[in-house]
Amino acid sequence: MKVRMARIIPISLAPATALAAVPETGIGLIVPPPLSLYVHFPWCVRKCPYCDFNSHEVSGSIPEQDYLAALIADLESALPQVWGRRVSSLFIGGGTPSLLSAQAVDALLAALRARLTLVPEAEITLEANPGTVEAAKFAGFRSAGVNRVSLGIQSLNDAHLAALGRIHSADEARRAIALALENFANVNLDLMYALPGQTLEQARRDLEAALSFAPQHLSAYHLTLEPNTPFHHAPPALPDDELSADMQEMIEETLSAAGYQHYETSAFALPGRRAQHNLNYWNFGDYLGIGAGAHGKLSSHQGIVRESRRRGPRDYLRGDFLQERHSVSVGELPFEFMMNALRLTEGFPGRLFEERTGLPLATISGTLLEAQSRGLLTMDAGRIAPTKQGQRFLNDLLQMFL
Repeated sequence: MKVRMARIIPISLAPATALAAVPETGIGLIVPPPLSLYVHFPWCVRKCPYCDFNSHEVSGSIPEQDYLAALIADLESALPQVWGRRVSSLFIGGGTPSLLSAQAVDALLAALRARLTLVPEAEITLEANPGTVEAAKFAGFRSAGVNRVSLGIQSLNDAHLAALGRIHSADEARRAIALALENFANVNLDLMYALPGQTLEQARRDLEAALSFAPQHLSAYHLTLEPNTPFHHAPPALPDDELSADMQEMIEETLSAAGYQHYETSAFALPGRRAQHNLNYWNFGDYLGIGAGAHGKLSSHQGIVRESRRRGPRDYLRGDFLQERHSVSVGELPFEFMMNALRLTEGFPGRLFEERTGLPLATISGTLLEAQSRGLLTMDAGRIAPTKQGQRFLNDLLQMFL
């Protein structure tokens, strides 16, 4: 596949400052970035063979009330780290959070609002599996305060759904999409491509079927074989790199023609419908993560820390919440920032690097100029963005900042 090389336009960069000259413990931020909240629900009906998320198959009934109590206790233990900060978005992910009852979601959101300040227009997303929802439950989620739903469709082809180990059928997926759009004004559909045995035409039909519902947001993920998954241990026959690239190109062109903006590596949205929670991640914002296996990133005048919760639901339910907490070193900050910001197809203003890391942009000037000379980055009017080639070879681009 041929990719046109981007025109190289240098931006003004001050002389580079060696990272060694900066205290290794980090630079504190004067003003912390926006704050989001992530809540993890660790159970699902059946573990998919490609999934490496912290999800556990349900054995018997879900301890809904006990888990709710643990989430609230976890949040209360973390509150001193976020006192006085407003929460701009909330995402309830998993696992399969739509296994929760509407009453539990209502109680959870009420408890969160009692302890945190959610901005009035906060985006509140709940992930749902088409096999675990019905009309009454969606209406209950909406009444509880959820204003955005993300449906894990993956495919609208029964053979491919079976190959992926999904519990729902294509007809169930269609019914779930229709129900979601009846109840919510903001719906995301997750699709996957480069599936076992999938042809370009089948990928096109999947996409066109999803587009027929006119969702506000669509995420298209390339199936990857993650370590420690059944697909990694016994790989299925997948489309080769050339066919996968053709699928990706077809998806981008089709969605662009339908009026969707390709704003992040795998994300497409109608104007004004970009996922605010995910944008905060990609802009290296802060997020508090609660729930079994949740991760978080928090900034303060003392520096940036990353946290992770216990993965095992049993440990978590016993009140043993925090698995690890560590400060992000100065040497790690450029890669950590770029790993997020370079997923944005429009890139980021150079000043954002300084605002979110506390480091001058000059600390990475050499790497920026090298990436630009290789046609992976553009730098124009103070904005840094990956070229088409940089988007296609994002891992190679990111490795330059390690």
